[in-house]
Amino acid sequence: MEKIKALYEKLKDNVSRAVVGRDEAVGYLTAALLCGGHVIITDVPGTGKTLLTKSFAASLSLSFSRIQFTPDLMPSDITGIRYFNLKKQEFEFLPGPVFSNVVMADEINRATPKTQAGMLECMAEKQVTVDGERHALPSPFMVIATQNPIEAAGVYELPEAELDRFLISLSTGLPTHAQTVQILKKYDKTKEAPEVPAVASAYEISEASAELDSVYVADDVFSYIVTVCEATRRAEGVELGASPRAALALLQVSKCFAAMDGRDYLLPDDIKRCAVNVLSHRLVLNAASSLKAGAAEKAVADVIGAVTAPTENLSRYKL
Repeated sequence: MEKIKALYEKLKDNVSRAVVGRDEAVGYLTAALLCGGHVIITDVPGTGKTLLTKSFAASLSLSFSRIQFTPDLMPSDITGIRYFNLKKQEFEFLPGPVFSNVVMADEINRATPKTQAGMLECMAEKQVTVDGERHALPSPFMVIATQNPIEAAGVYELPEAELDRFLISLSTGLPTHAQTVQILKKYDKTKEAPEVPAVASAYEISEASAELDSVYVADDVFSYIVTVCEATRRAEGVELGASPRAALALLQVSKCFAAMDGRDYLLPDDIKRCAVNVLSHRLVLNAASSLKAGAAEKAVADVIGAVTAPTENLSRYKL
């Protein structure tokens, strides 16, 4: 697991040049990158969502684009258009900003449902369809979306189908007192974030991603993941629990964290560590629970506390 661990350590150290106290978030972003998934970051303004995303993207030798979502944004503004080339006397496709390896969808919940539908195809199929013609997006392809949870005016709630396409949901929260002091010292004499160089190539990312297949998963751990997901469907206040796709997402992200810890086998503790960030945004709550802040996260945490995890030495079953 040297390649995955080394990649994470490089990205963590590099992002910390500009961002203070977000090592765990960098771990989740790295996991999403290696799994070919997407991340949504939900937090109040001023907590460094944009800086974290830009610093992470700058650490990669990949193309990057930022899309500011607004109510008047149209799907074609994201995916691209076909236009008539007068010189060639033929129609040509002009790619939109979504044709990048890493796409930042800033304030994604401000876009209309029509635009959200355009994003759904990009995230789910990694392609766009314009005038009946399909265009593949570059590989790797990753969307990092942000949204503000405290504003209700001028926003559109993301549909469950789109939320389900986000591999991971993050909420970094406010920094601690000590971390805030570090931020003040870092930016005391400058308003500009330190330059973050690229430290990881597309080849390194591909090699690290292939290493995930080497992480061993015991049958008891497979069963534990399924039991946890099944338990969310019976949790209090939950109308629709975790699906098989959610279980697969939990498996993949947990394997990434096991590898980032230098292990080539999965433990129940890896599942416990990742469950809230992988499952909570996929739950559909009843009307009463949906009004309570953090209800989905609490439901997943309660399930993790209630479901009995395997306790034997699972590494000894490796072949």
